[in-house]
Amino acid sequence: MYLSIGNDMAVRDKSIIGIFDLDNTSTSRRTREFLETAEKEGEVVPCDDLPKSFVLTSEYGFHRVHLTALSSATLEKRLR
Repeated sequence: MYLSIGNDMAVRDKSIIGIFDLDNTSTSRRTREFLETAEKEGEVVPCDDLPKSFVLTSEYGFHRVHLTALSSATLEKRLR
């Protein structure tokens, strides 16, 4: 199955490592460092709107951070 994360993007549900709320997680220094490193390495897939959450995926040995304007609660409901 696939999870629609907005902006005409979808990710495989089996490749999802985690769905994280940006407001809650960006207060942590480690999360900010992780996101900065991922951006420097070209692993961040941006969104057109103001991002509310991010989806961390790993597939075929590649890690991606998908920024999305959807809330983490909405994405979690879509997985059910």
